[in-house]
Amino acid sequence: MSVNRLEIDLNKIDYNLKQIKQCVGEKVELLPVIKANAYGIGAVALKDVLESNNINYVAVAMIKEAIELRNNGFKMPIMVLNEILDCEVEDIIKYNLTAGISTYEIAKKLNECAEKKKTSVKVHIKVDTGMGRVGLIATDSSEFEKDIETIEKIKELKNLEIEGIYSHLASPDAEKDYTNKQISLFDNLLTRLTERNINIKYKHILASTGITDYTYASYNMVRPGIIIYGHTSRGKLQTKLDLKPCTKFLSKVAYIKNVPENTSISYGRTYITKGYAKIATVPMGYADGIRRELSNKGYVSINGEKAPIVGVVCMDNFMVDVTKIHSVKVGDDVAIWDNENITLEEVASKCDTIVHDILCGVTDRVNRVYIK
Repeated sequence: MSVNRLEIDLNKIDYNLKQIKQCVGEKVELLPVIKANAYGIGAVALKDVLESNNINYVAVAMIKEAIELRNNGFKMPIMVLNEILDCEVEDIIKYNLTAGISTYEIAKKLNECAEKKKTSVKVHIKVDTGMGRVGLIATDSSEFEKDIETIEKIKELKNLEIEGIYSHLASPDAEKDYTNKQISLFDNLLTRLTERNINIKYKHILASTGITDYTYASYNMVRPGIIIYGHTSRGKLQTKLDLKPCTKFLSKVAYIKNVPENTSISYGRTYITKGYAKIATVPMGYADGIRRELSNKGYVSINGEKAPIVGVVCMDNFMVDVTKIHSVKVGDDVAIWDNENITLEEVASKCDTIVHDILCGVTDRVNRVYIK
């Protein structure tokens, strides 16, 4: 077994889910987004905690992710958020998945396949209110009427049910006016559909940041993602939710050496000791998910004390200066983050990125250890 491990406290995930449900209210259904293997956490391992919180629906990005969930006992509805391609239509039907769609062409192919299989398929209509990624255009342009007509045509397909309609906020944590404009455009479309007697069960536009900051637009479904795991999109914990980070990224000290002044450490000789130093080698590298951006500027925690990363992070190892940690020994735990001495937010900031990126970067070479 590898000494490198991502510890996941499922009790904290349970707590966070309860916090989210309390925030949005009992009339709003959660659609947890567990794509990218639940942001590196391990989607299959979340089954019990999701079911114990009466989660009736989950979302992933890709069909491959949905199939893995189905093959591991997920019987609840699973929504695929990514745009469906022709070659993926049969799998949507085969595995009883819900497709997020933007075009009549794909809707028609889903309907034809469902008809051949003597079944039906559910879809959620994607609406682009300002993300600029995919979806029908929810603006006052000439395309608007065409898109309403597209929804009407989709509704006429006999083996297809429009179960939901949704959009995605582009900058909810930074641009309140733009976000409110997106919500207004979504509202306008919903009103126009109602006027044409098109009533859709689920309506959703809020993901993690929106859930805490724009609760008035919760409709009857929200899509929590990173907040399930105790973090927010830009590293600021929201005051409306008492979130608990659920992970620790850990390794161990594998080797310790005493070196004199002017000793170079790691590739490229980017770090030269300025005096006597005690250097520890940690058997984890960028192939495990520790970022090269942490070279010569990141820290780890050993025995509750911070030790700087020195030299370039290698594929399988990195080195830290433990000169000031007198009790350090081979076999001691090394925390890249433990959300106590070093937070995931600190690591993301050092790498000039977001916490999602760091979590998703923890590779399969690292053991997932679940605390129940």
